[in-house]
Amino acid sequence: MPARVHAIAVVRTGESASAQLLHTLDAIRDQTTRPNAVTVVVLGDGSAVRAASGIGDIVEGIIEARPATTYAEAVALAGPRIPKGAAVWLLAQDTVPRRDALHLLIGALERSPSAAIAAPKLVRQDDDREIQSLGVSMTRFGRSVELTAGELDQGQHDATEDALGADVRGMLIRGEAPSVLRPDIALRGADEGLDLGVRARLGGARVVLVPKARVGVRPHGPAALPRGAVSRAWVTRRAQLHRRLTYAPVLAVPLHWLSLLPLALWRSILHLIGKRPGDVAPEWGAALAAMVAFRGVIRSRAAIRSFRRASWTSIAPLRVTHDQLRQRLDDGHGSERGAVSELRFFGGGAWAVLGALLVSIVVFVPMLAWPAIGGGGLLPMRDTVAALWADTAWGVRDLGLDVVGPADPFTAVLALLGSLSPASPSYAVVLLWLLALPLAVLGGWFASTRITDRSGLRILGGVLWALAPTFLDALVQGRPAAVLLHLLLPWVFHSASVAHRSWGASGAASLLIAAALACAPSLAPAFVLMWLVALILSLSLGRLRAAARLSWLLAPTGIMFAPLIIWQIRHGDPWALLADPAVVRVLDQVGADAAGRTAIAGGFPTADRAGWEWLVGAEMAVWAPLLLAPVALLALASALSPRWRAGFALLFVAVLGIATAMVAVGVVVSFVHGAGVALWPGSGLSLAWLGVVGASLVTLDTVVAFAPLRIGASLVAMLGVATCALPALLAVNTGNSEVRNASPSTLPALVAAQAASEPDRATLVLTPQNDGSLAAQVIWGASETLGAQTSMLSTATQSRGNSVAHDAVDLLSARDFDAADSLAEQGISFVLLEQAPRANDIAHGMHDDAVAAIDERAGFVKAGETGHGVLWGVDVPVSERAGMDATQKAIARFVAIAQIVVVFAALLLAIPTRASRRAARARSRVVGRASDEPLPQPRRPRRDDEPHAEKTGSRATTPDSSAAPLQDGPEAEGRR
Repeated sequence: MPARVHAIAVVRTGESASAQLLHTLDAIRDQTTRPNAVTVVVLGDGSAVRAASGIGDIVEGIIEARPATTYAEAVALAGPRIPKGAAVWLLAQDTVPRRDALHLLIGALERSPSAAIAAPKLVRQDDDREIQSLGVSMTRFGRSVELTAGELDQGQHDATEDALGADVRGMLIRGEAPSVLRPDIALRGADEGLDLGVRARLGGARVVLVPKARVGVRPHGPAALPRGAVSRAWVTRRAQLHRRLTYAPVLAVPLHWLSLLPLALWRSILHLIGKRPGDVAPEWGAALAAMVAFRGVIRSRAAIRSFRRASWTSIAPLRVTHDQLRQRLDDGHGSERGAVSELRFFGGGAWAVLGALLVSIVVFVPMLAWPAIGGGGLLPMRDTVAALWADTAWGVRDLGLDVVGPADPFTAVLALLGSLSPASPSYAVVLLWLLALPLAVLGGWFASTRITDRSGLRILGGVLWALAPTFLDALVQGRPAAVLLHLLLPWVFHSASVAHRSWGASGAASLLIAAALACAPSLAPAFVLMWLVALILSLSLGRLRAAARLSWLLAPTGIMFAPLIIWQIRHGDPWALLADPAVVRVLDQVGADAAGRTAIAGGFPTADRAGWEWLVGAEMAVWAPLLLAPVALLALASALSPRWRAGFALLFVAVLGIATAMVAVGVVVSFVHGAGVALWPGSGLSLAWLGVVGASLVTLDTVVAFAPLRIGASLVAMLGVATCALPALLAVNTGNSEVRNASPSTLPALVAAQAASEPDRATLVLTPQNDGSLAAQVIWGASETLGAQTSMLSTATQSRGNSVAHDAVDLLSARDFDAADSLAEQGISFVLLEQAPRANDIAHGMHDDAVAAIDERAGFVKAGETGHGVLWGVDVPVSERAGMDATQKAIARFVAIAQIVVVFAALLLAIPTRASRRAARARSRVVGRASDEPLPQPRRPRRDDEPHAEKTGSRATTPDSSAAPLQDGPEAEGRR
């Protein structure tokens, strides 16, 4: 038996800490074998501890330390008070040893002469049946692993004695052990017990576990890990890196030091994939701290060197292997009983998508032979994928002269679309139109899985979404941004509705929201309002983890729009941020008058009410909104359903969408040839349709319980919407559509041929207008493309870059100047004179005068009439196109790096892992399910090895009846 036992108790200040300390001291007094002395180290003012009654009969001294002192530093402060040869018992304010704990620890050291440290079993202070810690080990790369924690104590580990280390709380260190066998202050609050075990092994000794010696602990004492997740991640990673530098061979230390930052980058990627974004900042902080902690590493290595008697091979058998770690961290919870809510896509959803594909082929059959699609707001795409992605960068724009600035975020969406058809990016737009209906059904079906488990209602949701009037109008009029928005919105709903549950859903939703707002910036106020409401609700309910996930939702959107926001604000036009992306065209849409807003309230963004005006006439077309009335009535009834919270939320979305459309139709921020074009109200109506369809599904799923009545109501709603969609579905085949077959270029073939070898050559396009004005545009390369469009020019109220207007007017005037040289100096090699569509006599007269004027100019070679207009070539040497200066290149690099980092982080969060899929399967797909709703009973055949449900006094159970609760709330991301 040791001659003496000296206990060290570390305590924080405060009434609660003092009360815990008195409880601990009472437990020490009640020991069958009492320690000879107790030293108390107070982290802060010790007056309250000194004034405590009865403390002097057992405490030999009280030491005051700074509040930020770590546990190891506090033990070091008490070191001079420990007599030579005395064993050291490490305690804290919240470690309450059971009556025979010290006696059993002393006995373990007596029975094991090779043991330098005896460690007790740590249990919950208020419940001895739950093990908090019993033994600690580490992996090959130094990660600490609890061998037993969070288990119900049934004596299953009472025979365990050998371990690499243990929790430092309650440890008894043999008196004969050298003084270096004390907690390392350089560890900064983590892994002290593991490090002591490693040192003991290297010194030829070991740690012995004493499971029958119990010490009750609380989770947040001075010897425990910090309470905050970020602080806990920092101290554990900091301790691991310190141990790595301390344990490594001397020749490997520089290599480990050099690898700290690259390793931090790699581990940050793994943290994001593992849905632990909160660990990224601590990872970098720990790496930087370890890089400068030379003194602590030197001191720790010297201590080990002075005590070392054995090799590292003595530790290897006690390390945790990769297979053991994987088995320990993956307990299979959440997957062994199947999903709470089955997907069942091939039980009806796949057939609905296939049916929509057949309908799409019928209604768009002419497109099957089109190499490219044009008309409306459609233009060709770039010829190569590299050029598509080049359009997404901050830099020189391919419209105008010397226009340098940010790209519209919509160009990234177009680049993704074009990358799906790398051989011919323009054909990707044709495929988009051909697959739009089945893709809409697919998205609507998946969005419906967040509302109902019924296969029929999911199909109904997909069909209603695909036949939305605003979606079909966008297809007929050739509005690519509106089409892509409608295809994205159901996926936004599918992921954003569960973004509070997991980081994976939050990451996916953040990217989808960025893409949706890139297609329709006018929806930004509505999205921000919904985001704020969700964030405030999470905070008010105390769901901080959910609020953290929700806070990420707009991060990619913010970084993608930030360059354009800064640019427009600097140029005094913040309202231009709401402008619709891509090509600005004067197409059919309702006006800002009472009649237009009435049409919007009825669900139609165009004056012809989705084609009913050309089909049955204007007088009958006004009754078309009645076809949508069944869906609207079902949506309104959702407010009275058992799932009324979901109903109100979806109706709120619908109201926001209608309000957005009402406001948008009166906002004019874009211009084409001097004419203002209002925002497309269909974007707001797509959002409203999402809320209406979702709310109607809530009603059918929860209110209409009688199956025949539910089927009848569903059929009435679907038939009404299908009938409303009939004119739009017939538009392409009857010639009532804006979309048409198009050539791969909007410029003559001669221009396209030269651009193949000299892409940095521009064409000046002149278009006489019906009011006597002249429209001038500079197009670089082989064609005007969708990706080249920029709101910097379409929303401009003054010249951007170098204006070509003066040269264009002078070219057609009688002014005597060298027009060819003037244009060639600006990189213009061709002049194209177009004829405006539906030109009047004024425009025709200007066109003829312009032909005569240019023919008389020297330096121009007439190429003749083309399908695009009259073409002239500039017959003088053409200057090279001006590039960006050093400052502009630096800005471009910074913007690209910032956007890539944030988007890459969101992509890593969105990547599903085994743990995230398992956690998702353990939760209901349906969001907002009421507590009194019956659990879904998935239909699947019983396996032969499953027992039959016994018909006894209790109800029969299914594999899903004991699954995780269906109510939304904080969700564990998986054990580390």
